[in-house]
Amino acid sequence: MDLRHLRYFVMVAEEGHITRAAERLDMQQPPLSRQISQMERELKVQLFRRLPRGVSLTSAGQAFFSEAKAILSRLDHAVETAQRAARGEQGTLCVGVAPTAPFNPLVPLAIRSFRETFPLVSLILQEGLSNEIVGQFEREQMDVAFVRARQIHAEGVSVALLQEEPLVVALPSRHTLAKTRTKPLQLRSLSNDSFIMIGPPGTGLYDETIAACRAAGFVPRLGQPAPRITSTLGLVAAGLGIALVPSTLQSARMTGVVYRRLQNPTPKAFLGLAWRRSNPSPILRNFLSLVRGMAERHPGP
Repeated sequence: MDLRHLRYFVMVAEEGHITRAAERLDMQQPPLSRQISQMERELKVQLFRRLPRGVSLTSAGQAFFSEAKAILSRLDHAVETAQRAARGEQGTLCVGVAPTAPFNPLVPLAIRSFRETFPLVSLILQEGLSNEIVGQFEREQMDVAFVRARQIHAEGVSVALLQEEPLVVALPSRHTLAKTRTKPLQLRSLSNDSFIMIGPPGTGLYDETIAACRAAGFVPRLGQPAPRITSTLGLVAAGLGIALVPSTLQSARMTGVVYRRLQNPTPKAFLGLAWRRSNPSPILRNFLSLVRGMAERHPGP
């Protein structure tokens, strides 16, 4: 007995008539009758009572019908699950997020849109600086990541630009230049300040800050390093230095911190998407397509 025989049996049971069941199965009535009789011989029970106008289930047939329906239902569910997985509509995706990335509206918008479009995909979000994400890619613990670094130094990892947003300077509210509200500041005018760096060298904003200062003609004085953006702003508020941060971070209000624009040419903060090229996941393909499409529609601040 195989699944085909179960489908024959269920169709006859539901129709209560072999000829009508044969029509729905797109087959002739005699072969279907033989298949049902063969099943009864194999099971050594009578499944149907033959009536003048159709058939009805015996008690054994009723019991078998319930189990056969459950088996076919589970099979259909298994097939649907496999097909959804093949289309990237079901499964798990591990997404890395740079600490400052969620302040850019594109990132939460893209994540929310993906969850709404693919509700059966489980998203695992992990915050991490570029150097931390490199390690996760190398250990194959990360599928894709929103990064601030223009390059991820891990073998087989691609990085695509999503947006570039202006860098602004976070100043202690008592800083002498904090009162300059309308006129953008010259970055060189901050050359005597200590710069609070987010993360170690090789991470996105650290490298962007060094490059911006060198382009302005000076090497920044490095203050106390900070592992995350919240601690960075806390150190700025305490008057221990200043920091260059993406302009979208201005939505993060903290007592004792003010944000000021920089004169042209304004240094830029990179926001990109990194992923392993060897990852065959259809979920990843869907995520990349959705996020990159949204980035094209929302070119940035």
